[in-house]
Amino acid sequence: MKKIFLITINICLAVLLFTACDDFLDIQPTGKVIPKTGREFRALLTEAYSAFPSDRGKTVFRSDELVLDNATTTSEGLNSFLDLWRWMDDDVDENTSSFSWRSFYYVSYIANTIIEQGMSMTEATDSERSQLVGEAYMLRAYTHFVLVNLFGEPYTHCNPKQTKAIPLKLNSDVNAILKRNTVAEVYASILSDLEKGEQLLNVETWDVGYTYRFNKLSVDAFRARVYLYMGDWQNAYNYAHSVIEKHGALEDLTTSKTLPSHYKSVEAILSMEDIMPAIYQTEGKISPTLLSLYRSGDLRKSKYYRQVTASVSTLLKGGSNEYSCTFRSAEFYLTAAEAALELNDLDNAKLYLISLMEKRYHTSTIKRYKDEVNNMSQEELREKIYNERFCELAFEGHRWFDLRRTTQPELQKTYQGVTYILEKEDPRYTLRIPSEAIEANPGLAD
Repeated sequence: MKKIFLITINICLAVLLFTACDDFLDIQPTGKVIPKTGREFRALLTEAYSAFPSDRGKTVFRSDELVLDNATTTSEGLNSFLDLWRWMDDDVDENTSSFSWRSFYYVSYIANTIIEQGMSMTEATDSERSQLVGEAYMLRAYTHFVLVNLFGEPYTHCNPKQTKAIPLKLNSDVNAILKRNTVAEVYASILSDLEKGEQLLNVETWDVGYTYRFNKLSVDAFRARVYLYMGDWQNAYNYAHSVIEKHGALEDLTTSKTLPSHYKSVEAILSMEDIMPAIYQTEGKISPTLLSLYRSGDLRKSKYYRQVTASVSTLLKGGSNEYSCTFRSAEFYLTAAEAALELNDLDNAKLYLISLMEKRYHTSTIKRYKDEVNNMSQEELREKIYNERFCELAFEGHRWFDLRRTTQPELQKTYQGVTYILEKEDPRYTLRIPSEAIEANPGLAD
């Protein structure tokens, strides 16, 4: 994996190149050393991959996947995550863990540097130059995508052409004072970067251990997710279908001992983000609401979780970077199913959903569940797809974003006898831009 690889190469150049980005992020570059060779540019890009935040995983503390209490959560965990978990965004405890801002833009800054200078690198083939710059475009796009889905309103719940979101950082100018772009502008930039990346990427698949790097297949996977979040059902369906045609392998939980989110899984497409590091994975207990969705014969309940007591289960998929997961094939069966449903193509919606279920349920129960799906109405099928998505992708950084882009339901959580409520379509479904970023650039408040 990338952290092991970092040990084996000289990354001093990458570390010295940027300790930070620019004024509007309240950070400054120091010790600037310009990379020249292909090896140096690869080391710099590896540093950017390694620095990518695990904030998609941190959204578990905003969603309904996890329960925090005094019995199953450490005092350190309560100090770090309790206010996030109960949506207390005013007067936050000083020990509360914050979502990244600076780190995302640090990664983007490195990507911009490689985009601007990579084609002039020495001691590299044309193919290597193209691949590196293509990966940088993809990484910049993905950085903006996660940022806009943390700090911008959901595309499907606003007027995207008028609603301000996050600033796009599209060059390495450290003196630029940026303003927030609209949601539509951010998504347009993401799709543009995907097109540029697609033209440059030439690696179909990476060897195991290097799958944290973007490859050609990851372009359509990324597009499918972007269009799903935009509610562009036809494009979401087309690109999800394309991914499945090229990389439709699923772990068969009736026989396989490998979890689908493991970087060595046959499902792995891109294993970049350390979604559930141990600091997240060991806190709290699995939500009873989530556990109740796993029906009799669903093999995921015993493979994804460990039952400690009658009322407490803990997470098995996570705790190390072996479970780094950004795109895997199961996601695209669910995307294809949801998009087909919204296109009123119930036959294909059922086909893709059942194809996944056949690899997740015991053979003694799957026929009954398939028959149920085949007899569902459109509304029943929509709820089933949402529930299967929750069960399949839980604790992989999807749930909070799914809640945001779909119904934005009311959520309730109780801690020490006090009930906290996130109202339906609550503004707190969108995170505030950090106060320190606004202090450094007051224009971000507009």
